[in-house]
Amino acid sequence: MFRNFFGTEGMLDRVQGTHVMRLEEYLEDDTCVIRAELPGIDPEKDVDISVADGILHLRAEREEHKEEKQADGYRSEFHYGRLARSIRLPQGASVDDVTASYKNGILEVRVPAPKAAATAQATKIPIARG
Repeated sequence: MFRNFFGTEGMLDRVQGTHVMRLEEYLEDDTCVIRAELPGIDPEKDVDISVADGILHLRAEREEHKEEKQADGYRSEFHYGRLARSIRLPQGASVDDVTASYKNGILEVRVPAPKAAATAQATKIPIARG
C-alpha cells in the first residue's frame, strides 16, 4: 500500500552503526500516520525529527544502564544504540503540517495527505492547412 503512496518501501538509507527503526505506516482518513515503538526514551532529548527535500528523517538514540548491588556481588548491564529511518513523504505534503507526539513509548508522526491534483483534460490543437 505505502510502496505506491510513498514512492518507496519506506527505508531510504541506513547509516553504519545505526539500526533500522521499525515502523507502522497507514492512512487514517486523509492523514498519513507513521508510528515507531520507542519505549524508555525522552523524546525531547533522544529523538530528532526533520524534513528535507520531501523526506521525513526520524532518529533516536537510547542509552540504558542498570546496576544491582547484592550481598554476594555486583551486577551491571547497559544497552545503547541508535535507530534511524527515512521515509519519502507524499508529493505535495507541507512540512508546516507535520506533527509529532509521544505517548506510552510510541512516537507518532502525522502528515496530512495532499489532495490528488485534478487530472488535466487534453486540449485538442487544430492543425492548419497551408
